[in-house]
Amino acid sequence: MGATVENTQNKMSKADYEKRIRLDLYPRKFGTYGIIWTAVLLIIFITGCIAYIGQIKNGLSVTALGDYATWGIYISNFVFFVAISLVGSLMSAILKLSKVPWRTPLTRISEMIAVAAIIFAGLVIIVDMGRPDRIHHIIMYARLQSPITWDVIVISTYLAISILFLVMPLMPDMAIMRDRRKNLPAWQKKMCNIFAFGWKNTAKQRAILFKSEKMLAILIIPVAFAIHTVTSWLFATTVRPGWDSSNFGPYFVSGAFMVGAGAVIAAMYIFRKFYKLENYFTDFHFDKMGKLLVLLSFVYLYFNINEYFVPAYKMKTIESDHIFALFSGDYAPMFWFVQIVGMIIPIIVLLFKKGRKPLPMFIVAICVIIGAWFKRYLIVVPTLSHPLIPTDRVPESWMHYSPTFAEWAITGATLAGALLIITALVRIFPIIPIEETIAEGHIKFEESTESESKAHS
Repeated sequence: MGATVENTQNKMSKADYEKRIRLDLYPRKFGTYGIIWTAVLLIIFITGCIAYIGQIKNGLSVTALGDYATWGIYISNFVFFVAISLVGSLMSAILKLSKVPWRTPLTRISEMIAVAAIIFAGLVIIVDMGRPDRIHHIIMYARLQSPITWDVIVISTYLAISILFLVMPLMPDMAIMRDRRKNLPAWQKKMCNIFAFGWKNTAKQRAILFKSEKMLAILIIPVAFAIHTVTSWLFATTVRPGWDSSNFGPYFVSGAFMVGAGAVIAAMYIFRKFYKLENYFTDFHFDKMGKLLVLLSFVYLYFNINEYFVPAYKMKTIESDHIFALFSGDYAPMFWFVQIVGMIIPIIVLLFKKGRKPLPMFIVAICVIIGAWFKRYLIVVPTLSHPLIPTDRVPESWMHYSPTFAEWAITGATLAGALLIITALVRIFPIIPIEETIAEGHIKFEESTESESKAHS
């Protein structure tokens, strides 16, 4: 917790401090901005749903996908959602097992983002299918030789673990709301009863919860690495230019952790500003997250250099067209935007202490997120523009891919849908863990009381 909370705590009793924490962290009704935000997201989501109904009726002919560009903006979006979802394992598992003390206010936001992202990662795959009515064939006729089957397995497993990681720590908080918060609406009282799962805060329950969370934290890390590694193998197991690389596994994982950290920073700033949580998302937390993000950015920069320098140096015939298209061709503006705005500028800004203040961090985080989405587009589309089959006597339109309005509308709906899930979760559940925050406050209360008594003696 930040210094502001510690100073506030030292001026009040333990009981008053606990009450203050609860009042600060209880879920709140949406104000004017919250209602407008939700309405805008619903409009985007409904527009995309209408476009998808049209796609179901008319098939993939409403898209720009074809014989060459068999994957497009949908698969780019899928890879982006998978990347964002890894933030749950970064904040809730890796930092938890490392016993990083400042991670507590960030864990629940991370898990909410992870759950929303992995849900829509799965839905995007269904959107990309020409026959979604045959989705059950993935299970009925699965072949273990296929990397797509591996992807289905790890995504399903990661979704289950992420939901458990979100729900289990909620039990004490929902019990606190059930028992301590007065005048709850009937629907919210019912939600508290459901998600408290009979929590009575006994020593046995606390011991079981602690062991379970630790087991999940250990389990989710290899699954999280597997989900993005397997996703990278969907590309790397081909011989296409730009994909035929043994670097793709760590390249995808490092990029996922980078954009995940950016997503948490953006969420921290928004909730700090509109929920008045300056005492919990302090400058200290932004500084720590800035240092973490710049470290992850350096790692990702290293893998980017590996990914492009070696093919550019060798310039094999099969790779040269792809490299030229990225560096100086049709995709050059997007490519250099990703490298400069999405990675190099954030690194430069975050190296300075003033750059790790809340507002600069928020701007940097938005640049990282936008750059990460375009990066996934660059991974998927340019390679498909250079097929390994002859391109003589084919229509010129086959050589280029530009998403149609239907594709953009459906993609926008998936992004809005993920944000709607997060919006609904923060309306129902506390954004910051109440019980953990109170427990840490009590430890600091005892430490400060003991140090004061020693000073007086």
